[in-house]
Amino acid sequence: MADLGIKEDIEETGNTIEENALIKARFLKEKVEGIVIADDTGLFVEHLNGQPGVYSARFAGENATYEDNNKKLLKLLEGVPYEKRKAYFKTVIAVVEREKETLLEGKLEGHILDHPRGKNGFGYDPVFYVDNLGKSLAELTMEEKNKISHRADALMKLKNYILKRLEEK
Repeated sequence: MADLGIKEDIEETGNTIEENALIKARFLKEKVEGIVIADDTGLFVEHLNGQPGVYSARFAGENATYEDNNKKLLKLLEGVPYEKRKAYFKTVIAVVEREKETLLEGKLEGHILDHPRGKNGFGYDPVFYVDNLGKSLAELTMEEKNKISHRADALMKLKNYILKRLEEK
């Protein structure tokens, strides 16, 4: 945003990641011409009724580190069996055009481990286990992660959306 001369922070006041993606895109739409794209991402844990969800980045508090958030998550899941630790990452991309708003969603399903594994990635990657790969996200290379991640899924949908819109013109 600094590249565009925008210095204000965008407050993510939505109750869902969909709302936050739209808040960011609408804010930017007021500042620039053309099509605007913004996103938001969250981790949703079934046993915790979808927490941390929209609060994923600040799950352990406003200035929490990735490690703080992971520790809180693991503490809340202490003693919970693996089969009840189902979780998914979801990224929502908001595309705001002149008179049209579109939401595109990417998802990655897995489980939350009982301890961190791996050194790559960031955020909840060390505790998020991708079942069909037999690894945590932090055990994957960046190339491997970029092929299967929730962001990759959402970005592929964005690519297809753009191609379809170009065909319409």
